[in-house]
Amino acid sequence: MDDGCLAHCLSETERAQFERDGYFVLEDVLPSDLVEDLSEIVDRVYAESVDPEGDGRLNLLDLIGRDDHLLELIDWPWTFPKVWGILGWNIQLYHSHLIVTPPEPTETRDVQKRLGWHQDSGRLNMELEGDPRPRVSLKVGFFLTDTTSAERGNFHVVPGSHLTNSVTFPEDKTRDPEGTIPVQVPAGAAVFFDRRIWHAAGRNHSDITRKVMFYGYSYRWLRPRDNMTVAHYMDRSDPVRRQLLGAATGGMGYTSPSDEDVPLRDWIEAHLGKHAVAP
Repeated sequence: MDDGCLAHCLSETERAQFERDGYFVLEDVLPSDLVEDLSEIVDRVYAESVDPEGDGRLNLLDLIGRDDHLLELIDWPWTFPKVWGILGWNIQLYHSHLIVTPPEPTETRDVQKRLGWHQDSGRLNMELEGDPRPRVSLKVGFFLTDTTSAERGNFHVVPGSHLTNSVTFPEDKTRDPEGTIPVQVPAGAAVFFDRRIWHAAGRNHSDITRKVMFYGYSYRWLRPRDNMTVAHYMDRSDPVRRQLLGAATGGMGYTSPSDEDVPLRDWIEAHLGKHAVAP
């Protein structure tokens, strides 16, 4: 892992915003030339995967194995230190997906309807106890298109809603929960968000296609959310990347890890000291 990531550790301001609001935005994490390269990869994957008879939208799981360049974002120096700053060292990439949202046809734009609100992780939200339920995971959304205008299929959130198991929906089924905001970010930005925050994708009433890649990180004892087709990366990855890709010494290594299972812990301790490594 690149030592340069130490310049991008989680700040106390970012931690406070994440705990209070359930998300924060970091601009300029991807340089413009990389945004262009990743957009070309996304365009290729989109052409290979989209349903030619569908509406043009694509929600593709198991993204990271599709191109070698996508592996670089797993421990990207501008974002990954903030991930382990929040979740700690016993973590993995458990999910990666691509969402491509083309412009909505003009003839349907006047139809009013509520967005598709949800919390991530499916049955975790029904079978885990507590209010709020445990965090367990977070996502980093890498935005490849400009969504600084609110009509571009923006990521919508209800800030602070990660601190409760439910939100109140208006009786009018065309309206979204009180406090809803569109997250407006430029291309090259990253949005970090708690899996528990109530969120939804907006409607794209612009003339551009929205492209976002999501990398989901969780504790290592959680089963992956998708197939994690990453075996072809293992032999050429350093120990920390192998940890993130799901490597372990055995079944017990996920719940009671040895040093070999979690090289990220040793890396953090070696670079930041024992005080930076929780038990």
